[in-house]
Amino acid sequence: MNTIFKSATMIVAAMTISVNTFAQETKKPASPPATATGKIKDANITIAYSSPSVKDRTIWGDLVPYDKIWRAGANEATTFETSKDITVQGKKLPAGKYSFFLVPKASGTWTAVFNKESKQWGAYKYQEAQDALRVDVKTKALPAKQEALLYKINKNGFTMDWDKISVPVEIK
Repeated sequence: MNTIFKSATMIVAAMTISVNTFAQETKKPASPPATATGKIKDANITIAYSSPSVKDRTIWGDLVPYDKIWRAGANEATTFETSKDITVQGKKLPAGKYSFFLVPKASGTWTAVFNKESKQWGAYKYQEAQDALRVDVKTKALPAKQEALLYKINKNGFTMDWDKISVPVEIK
């Protein structure tokens, strides 16, 4: 009798673990990974990021503080990769893979940062000495609220759109 009871208990426990594991695997992450790819002139561009949502939060100046380096997404730092040397906002950026950061401002221009250390969690270990390029960018107001952070590559560069702000970065 004890053997049957132990076997039944183990089967129930195994089924419970299996169901719980399945439920955890199917849950959508709060900031799902996303990738934007495109071609600008003859350079292949790839931006890999995690896409948080606004969720009725105050984003700029609160969730994302002004005047501080920000990973330009969620989780790991956003990465920017170019297959060829390019010009960003009029300044040279060699081919390679970089972490991409922004420094948001309450008004005026923001700073876009391409950092040589492409594998970083957030901006916690960011080192300015590793910056390959820093450029100023002028933000634009979006015509409608963008709930999930979104990168788009176009013939003139790329944009990071989130909440009520678009950050266009010119590439040639």
